Amino acid sequence: MPMEQTMRWFGPNDPVSLRDIRQAGCSGVVTALHHIPAGEIWPVDEIEIRKKRLEAEGMRWSVVESLPVHEDIKKASGNYKQYIANYKVSLQNLASCGVQTVTYNFMPVMDWMRTDINYELPTGARALYYDRAAFIAFDLFLLRRPGAEADYSPAEIHLAESKLQTLTPSQRETLFHNALLGLPGSDERFTRDGVLHALAQYAEIDAPRLQAHLFYFLREIVPVAESLGIRLAIHPDDPPYPLLGLPRIVSTEAQLQAILDAAPGAANGLCFCTGSLGVRPDNDLAGIIERMGDRIHFIHLRNIRRHQNGDFYEADHLNGDVDMYAVVRALTETMRRRHVQLPMRPDHGHQMLDDLAKQTYPGYSAIGRLKGLAELRGLEMGILRS
Repeated sequence: MPMEQTMRWFGPNDPVSLRDIRQAGCSGVVTALHHIPAGEIWPVDEIEIRKKRLEAEGMRWSVVESLPVHEDIKKASGNYKQYIANYKVSLQNLASCGVQTVTYNFMPVMDWMRTDINYELPTGARALYYDRAAFIAFDLFLLRRPGAEADYSPAEIHLAESKLQTLTPSQRETLFHNALLGLPGSDERFTRDGVLHALAQYAEIDAPRLQAHLFYFLREIVPVAESLGIRLAIHPDDPPYPLLGLPRIVSTEAQLQAILDAAPGAANGLCFCTGSLGVRPDNDLAGIIERMGDRIHFIHLRNIRRHQNGDFYEADHLNGDVDMYAVVRALTETMRRRHVQLPMRPDHGHQMLDDLAKQTYPGYSAIGRLKGLAELRGLEMGILRS
């Protein structure tokens, strides 16, 4: 049984249309009610409006990505108990509308981080890139985070200073903007003071404490999800190591196992993202599937090319440091053993061809994702037929 082919859609303002997604060969759509602020309840009528719009184009709402976790829950402060109660109601409302897979993340403040969203490849296509020296330059000299120097070695600080000297004022402004795109709702214009204030809220929260907050959240919502037939899928950290003094707790196999053990119900599962987990060479992706395949509920297939100094860029789906053949083979075996069809989306894609002249969400132009989906479908068919 092949994976269910899906693509992500950001809603009515997405320059990639539902018709584009259908023409790419998808039967399902991955979307969310982005217009509803984090922490508020998703009403049934809003869920139904979105669901019917997808169905009118001949597709189904396969996965919610994401039902956001309010920052108060991550910090276990303020109105976090009310926000957890709201989360449960949103799960109930989604289940009543027949939407059964819900992705979320537990990354503090930042959902993801890249320093260049227009990295030009030799082909002329553009990819997302994380340049560690540029990121350190952003942290130390543009954001000027208090105490940031303690997080880096003298050699790293020297490289960051050298990187900064190569950037024009315009390039420095672009770097600052790119680094903040991972802030939820970052269509807004964030100020340096606003970002530093958000980071300061985590000053007393280290990795063990953040993990304890996640486990509390899971023990509250997993029984509800279990009773509703909802499958929860936590997305790994992107990239999978600490940034800006913030802890990361969804980066390694050991951390994934701890999350599954914290709330053992089958509803408590993983969004298996090869791009995020693959940035760490110590993550055995095919082995994680073999050992945790029963708890994988959603799949992001994306490839990356790593460099020794911590840089990486998003490579072609079949040509990077992730062994995509081994990953897809392990996933097909898991689905065969479980007798399930798991939803998969080609995560990100290069901006290429006609899309080079269009303004799209970083990583989410149509043609690059279509290319990735076609390659992944071909790989999967070859494995299934062999």
